[in-house]
Amino acid sequence: LSTVVLAVGIGILTLTPVPDRPRADLQLDKLAHMVAFLALVFPTAALWPRAIAWVGLLAVLYGGAIELIQPFTGRSAEFGDLVADGIGVGLGIILGSSLRRVLAASRALRAG
Repeated sequence: LSTVVLAVGIGILTLTPVPDRPRADLQLDKLAHMVAFLALVFPTAALWPRAIAWVGLLAVLYGGAIELIQPFTGRSAEFGDLVADGIGVGLGIILGSSLRRVLAASRALRAG
C-alpha cells in the first residue's frame, strides 16, 4: 500500500505544472527525483524481496512514462530526471535489502 501511495504522490508532484525555476534548482530537482524513487522501492526491498525485481522494473518504467507525459502537462521531459529516477531505484533496492539483512541477522543473534 505504501508503494501505491508513494507512486500516486510522485505522479501528482511530477505532472503538476510549475512556474519556471532558476537554474540552481535543477540539481535539487534531480536529487528530489532520486529520493522519491528511492522511497518508492525501499519498502518493497525491505519487506518483500521476491517482488523487488518487478517493482524496480515497474518503477523505472513509471519514471519513463512520467517523462513522456510531462510535455503534455506544461513541464519538460528530461533524460537526467530518468537517470536520477533509476539511481534512486537502485539505491532503494540496495538500502532496503541491506536493512532486511541487518534485521534478519539481529533476529538470529537474539534467537541464540
